[in-house]
Amino acid sequence: MMTFAPLLLVLLPVVAALVSFALPERLSAWRNGANIGVAFVKLLVVAYLLVQAQAGVVFEWRYEFLPGYDFVLRLDPLALLFVTLSVFLWLLTTIYAIAYFDRGPNLPRFFGFFNLCVLAATGVAMSGTAITFFLFYELLTLATWPLVAHRGDDKSLRAGQIYLTYTLAGSVAFLAGILWLQSLVGAIEFSAPADLGAIPPLTLTLIFILCIGGLGVKAAIIPFHGWLPEAMAAPAPVSALLHAVAVVKAGAFGIVRVIYDVYGIGTVAELGLGVPLAALASATILYGSVRALMQSDLKKRLAYSTVSQVSYIVLGASLVGPFAVIGGLVHLVHQGIMKITLFMCAGALANRMGIKAIAELDGAGRLMPVTMAAFSVGALGMIGMPPVAGFISKWYLGVGALQSDAAWAVAVLAGSSLLNAAYFLPLLYRAWLLPPPPGRPAIAELATTRDRMLILPAVVTAVVSLGAGIFASLPFSPLGWATLVGLGYLR
Repeated sequence: MMTFAPLLLVLLPVVAALVSFALPERLSAWRNGANIGVAFVKLLVVAYLLVQAQAGVVFEWRYEFLPGYDFVLRLDPLALLFVTLSVFLWLLTTIYAIAYFDRGPNLPRFFGFFNLCVLAATGVAMSGTAITFFLFYELLTLATWPLVAHRGDDKSLRAGQIYLTYTLAGSVAFLAGILWLQSLVGAIEFSAPADLGAIPPLTLTLIFILCIGGLGVKAAIIPFHGWLPEAMAAPAPVSALLHAVAVVKAGAFGIVRVIYDVYGIGTVAELGLGVPLAALASATILYGSVRALMQSDLKKRLAYSTVSQVSYIVLGASLVGPFAVIGGLVHLVHQGIMKITLFMCAGALANRMGIKAIAELDGAGRLMPVTMAAFSVGALGMIGMPPVAGFISKWYLGVGALQSDAAWAVAVLAGSSLLNAAYFLPLLYRAWLLPPPPGRPAIAELATTRDRMLILPAVVTAVVSLGAGIFASLPFSPLGWATLVGLGYLR
């Protein structure tokens, strides 16, 4: 169905970005209102599109920008899964960022690039061709760099440099892969995969390695993960955006597109590429968990947790079993809402109480009980405790591994869950069961409007994390939508 709806989803954050860049700090109330308003309108548009998509409607907008090459925005079920996540979390992160920064230097620049980052993530989700995907993928790289380096100090600038070095190198590899494949089969459309049968297996394997390797940089697959912990020099709203919806998810989402919409799971299996990729994802899962256990800084521990958790998506995509595919896809959403909860809470603890190190968490649950309750839900979900959403992801991945005759992957999931418990439960023990250090003043957690804007977004995502687990059987739940997408690929 030809419609301007996909184009509208791209143009709305452009409007918010232009308003943010144009309005000076003295008009911050207008800027904040515009950002929240546009994000809310976009959420309403996506809600309408979800209802239409449930009835089988696929929205598409295309424009021929080069002879034989179309710029395509297409809202298939997989795109809507990612778009819904990004739009919902965009609204909450906008509210959170307004409260986190309050007033300060360079906020017009921050919110301008923040909106461009969301524009790029939305474009990545809706891209209908490989070239369209690459354009938005690179916009995401460039729009995120000013956010990583926002503070402008030496640590932030170094983190930004490392981020660009890794991600641009990955982009070169990915571009080389898609251009090589396009030279053999023509324009690559995700809705109509090209016939790869005439291409020699070695050539297909090398192209696959280039594409997955390039996308694996943003997905933080080892050994290309080094930029992600360094990016924790960024403010908490940026960390939340990087880990929950934007950069790492764009990489994982791209890997899913390459496996299912460019190669096809049958071709990947015939080439013998699925098992090595699953093994690499498993190594990343365990490595990230072990490194998280070694961190004394709260955000660094959460960062290495992301290195581990995002590879669950890659693991599910690379196995053949239906439940594995569904588990990987639903974890795209579940990890996003749980991890953004954790980063928002970590930012609130640093903002209100100056807590940055794990050793400083003692008694935090008594002083900021709402914040730590939300943090606890996110942490238990990451471990895989029912009824939080993370349990659903791990259950489907485990069953899918058995369906795929990959029992070793179940051992990886179990080992990772034990490591998750080892690095999350001590945080909860310190926060809830140890007394605050002498001299730490009591605070009124939700006393002002700014306090509530800072803390309640994390409460909302914590509640959604619980709801996604408790009501997983409903058609519009993340699991219901992931099942629709996954079974569509496996028919």
